[in-house]
Amino acid sequence: MVNIRNLDPSASPLDYYGSELRRLREEAGLGQAQLGSILYCTASLVGQIETAKKVPTRQFSERLDAALMTGGVFTRLVGLVLKSQLPTWFQAYAEMEAKATYISTYQSQLVYGLLQTPAYARAVLGVDSPVRLDEMVAARMERQRILEREHPPVLCVVLDEAVLHREIGGAEVMRTQLAHLLGFRDHPWVQVQVLPFAVGQHPGLLGSFNLLRFEDDPDLFYAPVYGGGHMAADPQSIRERSVSYARLQATALSREDSAALIKRVMEERYGHQSGPEVA
Repeated sequence: MVNIRNLDPSASPLDYYGSELRRLREEAGLGQAQLGSILYCTASLVGQIETAKKVPTRQFSERLDAALMTGGVFTRLVGLVLKSQLPTWFQAYAEMEAKATYISTYQSQLVYGLLQTPAYARAVLGVDSPVRLDEMVAARMERQRILEREHPPVLCVVLDEAVLHREIGGAEVMRTQLAHLLGFRDHPWVQVQVLPFAVGQHPGLLGSFNLLRFEDDPDLFYAPVYGGGHMAADPQSIRERSVSYARLQATALSREDSAALIKRVMEERYGHQSGPEVA
């Protein structure tokens, strides 16, 4: 007999997802193996998701909605499930990021999360979070869906040149990541600039930071700190950081020159491994 773990649907989005999956599967008169066959997955996977032991993917959820004819219930719910996998201290920022109409970010160490490839994100997250790594990467990719909306936020990114040279995950991962950045050079709502080493001292020496602007809410300043993050909405902080960011943008290379530098580093430092072709 299968040992069925009782879930409290109110405990978390993942528990609610699992309980609804079991309820609707049983209403459809399907066993776990039967549903797995329809979804092209194992009965074990269905069971693990039903008992909140494994996090569903967006692809799984889309297939599930089609199989059970649920009108997109699981596709909508999986967004909440994946967001719940983010670190607790980061969830408040991610919620505000998703509401922002303008995002301005200076990154001194890493590619900004919204522009990371899955392999790059896995290498970054694997340093401190070797467990639940699949879930963490899926949550980061879910954040990026805001760039695919009908009305996405304007995203302005200034990367320190060090970001291009810091090898994360190996040469092929970096080549693919830099090629991914180049893919945004003609994007209407995304601007990527590089702050070159030649600049010397600059307003971003204290570290990475983000500025979020909203239609109806006050602007927000966010700075990551070890094991957490700091958010502020007081006018003085916003004023100071806005001036700092404007100076960083003015000092950074143009969009075109930044793309040329990214391409040069990609080819000279990371070789010609198989990956996306870049014109």
